[in-house]
Amino acid sequence: MTTLTHNITLPSDYQVSNFLTFHQRDSQQFAERACHNTLAKGLIWENTPACLSIRFSPGHAYAQLQLETNQPTTKLLQDWAAWLDYFLGLKQPTADFFQQHQHHPEFGALLRQNPGLRVAQTSSPFEAISWAIIGQQISVTAALNIRRRFIKLTGEQHSSGLWCYPDAQRVAQVSIDELRSVGLSFNKARAIAQISQLLNSQTLKFPQHVNADNVEQLRTELLAITGVGPWTVNYTLMRGFGWLDGSLHGDAAVRRYLQVLLKQDTLSAKQTEQWLAQFTPWRALVAAHLWHSQGFSG
Repeated sequence: MTTLTHNITLPSDYQVSNFLTFHQRDSQQFAERACHNTLAKGLIWENTPACLSIRFSPGHAYAQLQLETNQPTTKLLQDWAAWLDYFLGLKQPTADFFQQHQHHPEFGALLRQNPGLRVAQTSSPFEAISWAIIGQQISVTAALNIRRRFIKLTGEQHSSGLWCYPDAQRVAQVSIDELRSVGLSFNKARAIAQISQLLNSQTLKFPQHVNADNVEQLRTELLAITGVGPWTVNYTLMRGFGWLDGSLHGDAAVRRYLQVLLKQDTLSAKQTEQWLAQFTPWRALVAAHLWHSQGFSG
């Protein structure tokens, strides 16, 4: 067993409760355990089962990663602190976003209620895209049931008792029929299998960071996969890379909550897209605020 630790100073407006709410989605605490000031999460780190623990105190976070290996790589040690910054959303430009839009005539009041709100992140881009596909056009409760079975089929259990969300290499070894056995439709199982195989063979390579120079290339590559549409891509960019300019106009909850904000009976996806465009390059942050306004973590 190898244990890595790191102490982090949090911004004064950091919202611990919002971070934890996203990781409390599964009430059965199969792969995550979250309470009022701690998170424990199972994940695969460089092909090794690991358990992440984060304990929050005012202005600080203490993080620990327990890896079931005695030979950590140099890259693992170098990446640990940077990955934590990503996972906690510490690089998200919430101050710039607030400064630019705090007086917006329709959105400003909502923004002023939660000026430090960040988009909660998944442990990896693969977790983001597979979770997005699992959740396509079904309820969160149904998606969580499938997610639990998916993790048990393809993941590993850490010695802590938590199950680790699988990586693409593990899922690539599983057949479409086996994936369907957890409750996935054929199209969803095929999409997850194809993405896993492309990543495992390195035909598809996720960049370490997404920026304006590579985001359209990645978007094109993902949209070429059957079963992956614009909503899935934008959700993956937001949750898996911290890219905050994806337009989530295709998200039913975003449209529904925007209708409440604008006091409209209905809004089409096109109307929502046009309204969100004014918040470029932070459109995903607007979605996070709309979700939060109705007690939804996305």
